Amino acid sequence: MLRRVFMAPDPGRTRLRFAARAVLGIGLAVVVCGLAGHSLVGAVTGGLAALLALFTVTDATVRGQAVTTALLPAVGLPVLALAAGLHDRPAARDLAFLAVVGAGVYARRWGPRGHSLGVFAFMTFFVAQFLHATTDRLPELYAAVVLSVLSAAGVRFGLWCYECRLPPVRQPAASGSTGLGRVTTRQAVQATAAAGFALVAGQALSGERWYWAVGAAWWIFVNTASRGETLVRGFRRVLGTVLGIVLGLPLVAPLQGAPVPTAVLLAVCVFGIFYTAAVSYTWMMLWVTLLAELLYGLLGVFTPGLLALRFAETAVGALGAVLAVLFVLPVTTHAVTHAWIRRALRCVHACTAEAAARLAGVPGADPAPRVAELEQLLGRVRLSVAPLVHPLNPMAGRRRRARRVLDLLDACAREVRGLVDVAADPEASHNTRLAAACHRVERAVEALTGEDVRDLAARPAHHPGTEPALAHLHGLERALADLAAPLRTPTGSRLVGA
Repeated sequence: MLRRVFMAPDPGRTRLRFAARAVLGIGLAVVVCGLAGHSLVGAVTGGLAALLALFTVTDATVRGQAVTTALLPAVGLPVLALAAGLHDRPAARDLAFLAVVGAGVYARRWGPRGHSLGVFAFMTFFVAQFLHATTDRLPELYAAVVLSVLSAAGVRFGLWCYECRLPPVRQPAASGSTGLGRVTTRQAVQATAAAGFALVAGQALSGERWYWAVGAAWWIFVNTASRGETLVRGFRRVLGTVLGIVLGLPLVAPLQGAPVPTAVLLAVCVFGIFYTAAVSYTWMMLWVTLLAELLYGLLGVFTPGLLALRFAETAVGALGAVLAVLFVLPVTTHAVTHAWIRRALRCVHACTAEAAARLAGVPGADPAPRVAELEQLLGRVRLSVAPLVHPLNPMAGRRRRARRVLDLLDACAREVRGLVDVAADPEASHNTRLAAACHRVERAVEALTGEDVRDLAARPAHHPGTEPALAHLHGLERALADLAAPLRTPTGSRLVGA
């Protein structure tokens, strides 16, 4: 697991920049709240608002990201007012929380912006429970949210702006296109059911910290699109929470809320959350758990008993998510896995086409953004295939096929990265053999994602040429040819059947 996190490819140091910028943006937000005279509660609210503004906004362009960031307070402030106004009315508060859960998940049908606004709305209601927000605190909390989002935006779009032109990675659609045929609609119903179970069971465990269970159920549904993905994510959330508790108890307890060392460790946790989010949900949850423990230390309520309660509430939330995806409008793993793999293969096609154009001297041709997109899609493939390769999967044959698919897709990604590195060399020039090899790869992908892959079996296993670019292209051809067998069932109708 350590190797997966620290040795994972990071094209353009994107994850490193993402994490470092988050530390800077959130740190600035907390400082601004302090300078504005806000209390510790206000500073915590501001820090969490900045974290969400930097973490959840994933539009394809900087302009789109700026628009979504500007809309966050417009969604968050009314929800904050609703949560504070219902603080002393438990029944109405619980119903409102469930409504926010359902609406937040349903909003994903509108792409990255809907997803970001849905997450921000849910977390605003959650933070109101975390800090026991009441209406008399609203002016300070409003100011903290606005100042922090502005501070995060200043870092993201001014002080440290790097262009992001990746096409939005939308959840693949189910077989139907309306009503309960939509994945987002099904997940909204599932998440609401899971949150309802978590809310009732969580309140049975603790009348004060019940919202932890609801939060656990909610986050298990984020960035998942099938029954299998959600089950694996629930397991990883519990595992990450346990690891965070085990690490946090000896680390946080001796601090007793001391401001300076706590602030340093909070910065480390923020970096860890952002750096590991794309490669390991378990590690991300470890850092999230440590961050929560440090915040409770600052607020003066950290105890070993609180950690035991957090584990119990997390387990309850995970159980609610598991029951919901198994029995409430389940979305099978097969359809989603099929869609993600096809999209990854099409991205290989696009990377190769861009590299061919670059090698041919086409002005403006740049395959680098496509490589970053490929890494993003491969992450989604790994998440989708995770239930199939899990050691507890009883179907050994299917598990071997899924692992073979992942290995070959990783091989494709390695060859594409090597090809792009060669194409980026200013000395690389127009070469007809390179162009021909690129076109063969394009045709291989087209054949692989179509209905007939018989031509792949006839392709020679090796092609002449020793130049680095040709070597990468031939390796890519072989990986694509090898993918034909594990991606198809005997009927040739499914990719990694599940």
